Amino acid sequence: MTDIDAAGLSGADTSLLIVDDDKAFLQRLARAMESRGFIVETADSVAEGMRKVEQLPPAFAVVDMRLEDGNGLDVIEAIRSRRPESRMVVLTGYGNIATAVTAVKLGAVDYLAKPADADEVFLALTRDPTEKAVPPDNPMSADRVRWEHIQRVYELCERNVSETARRLNMHRRTLQRILAKRAPR
Repeated sequence: MTDIDAAGLSGADTSLLIVDDDKAFLQRLARAMESRGFIVETADSVAEGMRKVEQLPPAFAVVDMRLEDGNGLDVIEAIRSRRPESRMVVLTGYGNIATAVTAVKLGAVDYLAKPADADEVFLALTRDPTEKAVPPDNPMSADRVRWEHIQRVYELCERNVSETARRLNMHRRTLQRILAKRAPR
C-alpha cells in the first residue's frame, strides 16, 4: 500500500506539479513525492510552471513563493483558474503574514516555511481540509523570524543597505552588523 492509498486518495488523480528554482531541493522533493505515489512534474521557473499548467493542470501543486523569474503566486492563480479543486501548498524562505494570506486567498491549502521536508509537504497536500494544521515541532525562533524579515526587506531593496536601513528604521551600521552575521537557528 502506498502512502497515497493510506491517505485515501487511491483512484484519484495524483498528478503533482512542483515549482522551485532550487534544483537540488526540487529533485529531492520530486523523488520523495514519487515514492509516496504521486505522478510528478517539475518546473524551475514561473514561465515553465505556467506552460505545464496550460498543458495539464495538476491535482496537486507545491510552489515556491519567490522564483528567479517572478512570483510563484502567479502559478497558484493559474492552477486555481484552470482547476479550482486542486490542492496547493506554497513554500517560502521569506514568510510573512501578508503573503500567507494572499496565498490562501488564491487557493493554497497551506503555507510552509523552507526548509520544509517531504513529510510536512505530504501532510499539507493530503490533510482533510476541515482539519486544522498541527503546530510545527520546531518553529522558527523570534531571532530567526526577525533575521528572515530583515533579509526579505534587504532583497526587496535590491541589496541596498542604506535603503533597507531607512525602511526598517534602523541605523545603517547596525544593519551591516546583522547582515554580516550568520542566520540564527
